[in-house]
Amino acid sequence: MADGYVTRLVKVAVLSSALLWASPDAWAGEQVVLTVGDSLTAGYGLATADGFVARLQVALRQRDRQVRVRNGSVSGDTTAGGRARLAWTLTGRIDLVILELGANDGLRGVDPAVTRRNLDAMLDMLRQLRLPVLLAGMLAPPNLGPGYAQAFNSIYPDLARKYGVTLYPFFLAGVAARLELNQNDGLHPNAAGVQVIVDAMTPYVLDLLDRKEGD
Repeated sequence: MADGYVTRLVKVAVLSSALLWASPDAWAGEQVVLTVGDSLTAGYGLATADGFVARLQVALRQRDRQVRVRNGSVSGDTTAGGRARLAWTLTGRIDLVILELGANDGLRGVDPAVTRRNLDAMLDMLRQLRLPVLLAGMLAPPNLGPGYAQAFNSIYPDLARKYGVTLYPFFLAGVAARLELNQNDGLHPNAAGVQVIVDAMTPYVLDLLDRKEGD
């Protein structure tokens, strides 16, 4: 994506955000966490109350934090899809973005160089907008071989270092390959699996929100 195009998308996002700041919801005093991801954060196959967005909001409010978690995730999305829609997703107040994309790239065998470019462009836009990011890492499917895995798995720590964002090393840590924590497809966490992820990720989210509040 050319630099000029990225700049235009950033301007669109800034304008959209400014317009929505006029809404009463924007002045409610809540911090807002936005998920930008795929079915893992969109809650595929689960009741709304059991999905990642709802469970994370409950976890944060149980810790006496006035936080609203917004679902900006789309089931089936690749990094290319997320990149294409990012500017129009960044509306209203946002205190933290959880960027969780790449699982579908791996499942489809997308060239890791393409995945890297897409995530790089998204992180560049978020940096230009000065939005804190929690980057959720993903691991390549083992059937694609060690060469693919090495190229794919290095994307997340490399980009976290490049952009100085916080890395959650593997979104499905503690859940992947555990039958009792996954739905029948073996790919998507069930309600218990979502809770495992939320419990592990909540301290990362709280730390970043505290930093944002202290700015």
